[in-house]
Amino acid sequence: MSRIGRVERATKETSVLVEIDLDGTGRTDVSTGVGFFDHMLDQLGRHGLFDLTVKTEGDLHIDTHHTIEDTALALGAAFKQALGDKVGIYRFGNCTVPLDESLAQVTVDLSGRPYLVHTEPEGMAPMIGAYDTTMTRHILESFVAQAQVALHVHVPYGRNAHHIVECQFKALARALRYASERDPRAEGILPSTKGAL
Repeated sequence: MSRIGRVERATKETSVLVEIDLDGTGRTDVSTGVGFFDHMLDQLGRHGLFDLTVKTEGDLHIDTHHTIEDTALALGAAFKQALGDKVGIYRFGNCTVPLDESLAQVTVDLSGRPYLVHTEPEGMAPMIGAYDTTMTRHILESFVAQAQVALHVHVPYGRNAHHIVECQFKALARALRYASERDPRAEGILPSTKGAL
């Protein structure tokens, strides 16, 4: 049974297509017009072993906000769609990833309840190319709202803004991969005492 999610989102500000295969090989085809964001989505696909296609056209003549936000919303919705009924998955996942002087710790629960806890070092450089570093939290908020997952992302230290953001995406990719993978000991079992996720 394939676990593929496909979402198209169109507004007056953006046009977004996201397709994700949770059982892929890490193949990515990403184009949002925001170079660093493309790089982060590529990390998400490759380290999560998700086949990920993202095609976004947005109002970049204004700024990058709408493009990034709407892509993250569509990504969360596609991820939720791909998860299906969640029967037989691990549900929980965590990963700690270093990137030179930076460290990210990510834990996820595919709970059906959206919640985000996010911390990163103070005083980070405000921009990475055209990417506003305050958008990292907003990307995660948007993803969580649509994917309906509980996500804790903690960066206890780091100096370089590129490293601080990138290690978050790499750790997120691995945590989502571990949580969404099928547990061979739980075939046909929903990982919840409530009977619903």
